[in-house]
Amino acid sequence: MKNRLIVALDTDDGEDIDWLSGTLIELVPWVKIGFQAFSTLGTESFPWFSGRGHLIFLDLKFHDIPNTVARDVGTMTRHGANMINMHASGGVEMMQAARISADDAAYEADIPKPTLLGVTILTSIDEEGFQTHFGSERQLTEQVVYLAKQAKEAGLDGVVASPLEIEPIRKACGDKFLIVTPGIRPKWAEVGDQKRITTPAEAIDRGADYIVVGRPIIEAEDPLEAAEKIINEMKGA
Repeated sequence: MKNRLIVALDTDDGEDIDWLSGTLIELVPWVKIGFQAFSTLGTESFPWFSGRGHLIFLDLKFHDIPNTVARDVGTMTRHGANMINMHASGGVEMMQAARISADDAAYEADIPKPTLLGVTILTSIDEEGFQTHFGSERQLTEQVVYLAKQAKEAGLDGVVASPLEIEPIRKACGDKFLIVTPGIRPKWAEVGDQKRITTPAEAIDRGADYIVVGRPIIEAEDPLEAAEKIINEMKGA
């Protein structure tokens, strides 16, 4: 189960990231690098993380014209990102261009292809907010499934979606399509700004391939203990 937990290093404090990485490496290989951490560390940190044994989920949520996203995803592939995401709402053409660029970059560098994910609907948005602000005739879950199907059509490996949409995505896209779920809150953690959430065990039980956890671990008094508790919860699914 430890290989299915991704710890979100959502801070721009380089010393904290160093300490968290060193503390967690024996237990959790996957780390998520978002804008906060990336703004401090940049791509120069990728060999450092890899050297420690970490796998890197680069969470920059690319969303631009196909040529721009293809260029950026190819660049991050060459730098050694193991998992890269982009907004599925950017469209099939954008995601296809990213897939081709990532594959070409990996081939040229003689490294494994990165896992590419399409971001569906953020977990901070609930049904009421979606209906109020998105102007869609679909329900929120229908939109998530629609975006997941587009990501699969474009050749992406999976999606980022809340654990509440795992079952309909599985039905639409199959068992081999990866589902990475943020919006994970253990019963002992504060919910914060997340709205579509489950516990770690519930997410695994529903069929998540990976779960992403940030604040309940990195803001804990003992991050290693918090990570161990979450992994034990996952094992109990």
